[in-house]
Amino acid sequence: MKRILFITALCLSALMLSAQTERVKFAFIADTHIAEGSGTNDDLLQCINDINNLKKELQFVIFAGDITEFGNDEEIFLAKEIIDKLEIPYYIVAGNHDSKWSESGCNTLAKVFGYENFEFEAGGIKFLGSNSGPNMRMAPALMPHESLVWLDSIAKVTPLEQPVIFVNHYPQDTSMLNYFQVLNTLKQTNIQLVMGGHWHRNTILDYDGVLGVLGRAPAAGRNGNVGYNIVNIENNRISIYERQASDSNGKGGKSGKAWYSREIFSEPQFTPDKASGRNNEYALPANFPWLTFDVNRKYPQVEAIWKIQDESDIGSGAVKVGKYILYANTQGVIKALDSATGSLRWRFATGGKVFSTPAISGSRVVIGSTDGYIYCLNLRKGTLFWKYKCKKSVLGSPVIMDNVVYIGASDNSFRAISLRKGKLIWQYDSVKGFVECKPFADKEQIVFGDWANSLYSLDPATGKEQWVWRNKGSRMLSPAAVWPVKSNGKIFIVTPARKCHAIDAGTGKEVWMADGGRESIALSKDGSKIFVKNMFNSMQCWSTLSDDARLEWNIQSGLGYDIAPTPAATILLKDGREMLIVPTDKGNIFCFDSKNGNLVWKHKISVALINSIEPIGQDKLLISTMDGVVTMLSVTF
Repeated sequence: MKRILFITALCLSALMLSAQTERVKFAFIADTHIAEGSGTNDDLLQCINDINNLKKELQFVIFAGDITEFGNDEEIFLAKEIIDKLEIPYYIVAGNHDSKWSESGCNTLAKVFGYENFEFEAGGIKFLGSNSGPNMRMAPALMPHESLVWLDSIAKVTPLEQPVIFVNHYPQDTSMLNYFQVLNTLKQTNIQLVMGGHWHRNTILDYDGVLGVLGRAPAAGRNGNVGYNIVNIENNRISIYERQASDSNGKGGKSGKAWYSREIFSEPQFTPDKASGRNNEYALPANFPWLTFDVNRKYPQVEAIWKIQDESDIGSGAVKVGKYILYANTQGVIKALDSATGSLRWRFATGGKVFSTPAISGSRVVIGSTDGYIYCLNLRKGTLFWKYKCKKSVLGSPVIMDNVVYIGASDNSFRAISLRKGKLIWQYDSVKGFVECKPFADKEQIVFGDWANSLYSLDPATGKEQWVWRNKGSRMLSPAAVWPVKSNGKIFIVTPARKCHAIDAGTGKEVWMADGGRESIALSKDGSKIFVKNMFNSMQCWSTLSDDARLEWNIQSGLGYDIAPTPAATILLKDGREMLIVPTDKGNIFCFDSKNGNLVWKHKISVALINSIEPIGQDKLLISTMDGVVTMLSVTF
């Protein structure tokens, strides 16, 4: 019976394609990188003017991500202003530049353009587009869990005979951590082509049998020509050719030969059952070791007590207090789980995505949301005690000390707020960039970084500026994602410039600087060492006691290339040994002996970034991951 139905579907497919005579012709643009004062703006305008001259033959425009350079609100507003000069419809998806450094927590782009995913039909073809993620966290690309669910729901109801074209900024290969889930979902459809950008050049790719192309950026490349691509689908054939945009002097306006051309598949290339096992962790591609869960069989020292999959991504840490586990997801929902079972005890919805790790004091939970509010909730009931309105999104994670909440936001302000009443105690308004980190706090100072190359130290009682330390270079190298640590009179940070810094806590003067690190750092329990994870397969241990850079050990860690900004964690055992638990951007945790860096065990939780590691006593770990997993692990050493 199944064979008869499948043959019938193929016959319908052939009939549909033979009947399809309407031409589909559209412009294809990627990597516009709009920024204040950038020459890329003029390049895009030149392309838009050229497209408007062709509006009688072009039906729409597709933008394949990296619309802006830094993802801030001003760039997004400017991009909308420029793109709205188009005289035909357009559809966009976000890229990593739009999502990683977004001061709004990826809300502004969605609000300004009206969506994060798109679906429409033209000429009998279904066009689907999705954001690429991971939102706000530095890691390889990851289609957000809620977007994957969205794509899967559409795939299930799309007629098998209908051709599908999918748009995502990234190549659907190991550049995207859950690429195999995306491809297996697309294989449920009559997928014709996957279109993307990211490489800034025209490229033809094959994703495990699913054909793909990457498009050029408008900016003049090596050949010096501002341009874009035109896609023409006619007589069941798809062709893509590059067009040189005409300038204000009338030069250009030329189209080259097709660099991609083939017939549309007359029938689906994959049978529907090819997508089975999408969520089976032991049915992952075997040719990429970082995807496999086989490591969990090799190291039985770690077992899951419970594990839950949220309905969306999780962009922040999970914390435990008493019988409760607290975390929030990127749909803006704060949740409390039973710490013994992982079952849901309550939920509270905010008005925006959440990338803030909650802080708990007594019966109160404090967290920030991209809707611009700081929330204080009842730990046991999830009811609202108070909320405080900021001028922009609150991406920063709070610290609570002596019944005062310390937290940064995206409105160039850092605040101290009364835990009990939700009233402002003081406000520091000289923050140059937006804040996403959790500050260091003690009775002497509050220390935090921003996305404008600055690290600040403020007086906890008054908010008075004590000092500001700045690093040089691009703002993308800012000390903004790192959670600072303090020991022996020094503040320690690591930056995306791959530098480790020791800064005098009293003066803000740099004591020493060494190569190594990125954004992940941990402090030993006795404060004598810091542990720094490097991008290229190594871990370092530095002394905090010395006024020069004194390296205790340096190991080849086995982590491979890794850019997870999540702090590592330490556990002091009863026998005096200290264990170092290190997160990765691919869903693994590694355990090392902090004395010498020797590997003790490793464990895989998902294929996505580890958001947080919280030791629970000496035999449990609470973990959250970017793709929506929260789990309690039992560990032995």
